[in-house]
Amino acid sequence: MAGTATSNTLDIGDGPLINIADFIIEGGVLDDATALRLLMLPDERVYDLMYAAYLVKRRFQGDKLHRCSIVNAKSGACGEDCKFCGQSASYQHATGVETYPVMNADAILRAADQATGFGSTNFGIVTAIKGVQEGPMLDAICTAVRKIREAGRIAPDASLGVVSKRVLEKLKDAGLQVYHHNLESARSYYPNICTTRDWSENFETVQRAREVGLETCCGGILGMGESIEQRVELMQQVASLQPEHIPLNFLVPVKGTPLEHVEPLRPMDCLKAIAVFRLTNPKSDLFIAGGRIQHLRQLQPFIFMAGANGMMVGDYLTTAGRTKEDDLELVRDLGLNPEP
Repeated sequence: MAGTATSNTLDIGDGPLINIADFIIEGGVLDDATALRLLMLPDERVYDLMYAAYLVKRRFQGDKLHRCSIVNAKSGACGEDCKFCGQSASYQHATGVETYPVMNADAILRAADQATGFGSTNFGIVTAIKGVQEGPMLDAICTAVRKIREAGRIAPDASLGVVSKRVLEKLKDAGLQVYHHNLESARSYYPNICTTRDWSENFETVQRAREVGLETCCGGILGMGESIEQRVELMQQVASLQPEHIPLNFLVPVKGTPLEHVEPLRPMDCLKAIAVFRLTNPKSDLFIAGGRIQHLRQLQPFIFMAGANGMMVGDYLTTAGRTKEDDLELVRDLGLNPEP
């Protein structure tokens, strides 16, 4: 049953949702209305939805476990006004986030070595800037990428903002494997989150990265005040880019930012979102990044039943993550199979 899911071809009904898994595995594509209905299911049906998403994950991802870590290679003083970010110069006086220039290559390499201790397969070099341009900052990052690639212990990724094709080509030549750039939110909601950069710049950056032959990593943040319909919009916009990797974040409110008082999502709503993200992006590597501690709380292990096949480990950009020991215990207890 290939094609687009509609109320005539895919009956959600009141019973098990395994038919959704069959539909997706056979090439079906969820339309907006169906995805919205799934996000609005009552809590008692979340487990049926999770099982459907799990079957899709198992079909396309197997039992592998993807783990990635990041380093905040250049912190603070960012000219963008993203309302969730403590590194924005617009709010940094209130957030107290540390400011420092780009790390040298050896410092980045040490952070990459630390990431291998968390069992990570991918290591992201992240900078607080609208977009890295050609020059000393890019040169330092390219040197770090070469050293990480030569060491051969972890795959080098980068998240350097809105960048040109020439910058992406230099990164690829240095040995970069994955370029990451989030859409952040649905296009219709984005002006509520950022006014210094257009949403289309985010979308086009991911397209450029694919054009130069890099793997792409693109997702967003849920729980920033968007509607359920806008969550579906984001899922479908990410799907249109067909990224190899999707990081799904839940807002971690940073004191001093405009979103500091936003209430966390309910764990059940997070699990619904993960499941529908999997169903709308069946073949992508889907991993849960920021906010899994704060939003999912005791239900964190359920992310893997809900369709995720990975998680970010270690600390995030300006907030702490779970301890290495806790995440390793989680992996062991669930019997998950780490990627080599």
